[in-house]
Amino acid sequence: MHKKRVFSGIQPTGQIHLGNYLGAIKHWVEAQDEYENLFCVVNSHAITLPIDPIFLKSQSYELVKLLLACGINPKQSGLFIQSEIDEHPALAWLLNCQVSMGEMQRMTQFKDKSLKNPKSVNVGLFNYPILMASDILLYQSDLVPVGEDQKQHLELTRNIAEKFNRDFGSCFKVPEPLIAKVGARVMGLDDPKVKMSKSHQGANHAIFLLDEPDIIVRKIKKAATDSTGVIAFDEKREGVFNLLNIYMLLSNESPENIEERFKNKGYGDFKKELAEVVIQALKPIQERYKEISDDEVKAVLNGGVKKARPLAQTTYQKAKELMGLV
Repeated sequence: MHKKRVFSGIQPTGQIHLGNYLGAIKHWVEAQDEYENLFCVVNSHAITLPIDPIFLKSQSYELVKLLLACGINPKQSGLFIQSEIDEHPALAWLLNCQVSMGEMQRMTQFKDKSLKNPKSVNVGLFNYPILMASDILLYQSDLVPVGEDQKQHLELTRNIAEKFNRDFGSCFKVPEPLIAKVGARVMGLDDPKVKMSKSHQGANHAIFLLDEPDIIVRKIKKAATDSTGVIAFDEKREGVFNLLNIYMLLSNESPENIEERFKNKGYGDFKKELAEVVIQALKPIQERYKEISDDEVKAVLNGGVKKARPLAQTTYQKAKELMGLV
């Protein structure tokens, strides 16, 4: 049976946190049997904002190492670094010439990021959704895992593919979104109104996958709750709901069982048990991470490029020929 191809990209900026794991990486690992997966470290996207080159290079390799530790299996999935395949920016140029300024100006993430960094607004930040479209369309992707904040970019990718196919001839698959039913939004421990983020400055905002047990205990102790003292899955009580959601996703227990377990207990007891659940869930990831050598990372990336490059070359060549480029 032919498996659908899924393309997933992740930026090598900042440490990977529990929100990244529960909202994306855990689903990627679990879906490896179901789909043909291509996992890409999208390092070219990281340079739309100022970043130290040495840091970027080391972070790219560290991210590969962490993805392997989480359970990405190179025998099942392709894992590679975006800048190793020149067809990504090459196709992006062809697509740049097919997209109107009006479409790009509607991209909300550009507005948000340019407001946060008004002195660092460059052309790359403006049109990186087209590079993202190139990433996806190069591999004739059937599905793309997306969170709420990336839905608009995938819609642009779909529009680009449909327009190109209409104007020049059949070239690209029009990808569909793959949205996780649970765990798609893990919120900040210190502020459960905002999504857990790599770039957030709060010391107790996020649990990172390589955090030591004592740091995990400290962060969960300080996590926002409320004054009711009732441990129940109530979306209106964002802090408690977020912590319960993390507990549920890591323990695989039902909400009913969790509520019953903590029926007559306070937040202190709950947070103590939650910290233990998180520590135990991250322990095998941290142990595997320590075992992975630089040579293993290089071998995995070489294999990933060998798998991805022929797909990218075939698509780019076809797009180029359809546009009359020699």
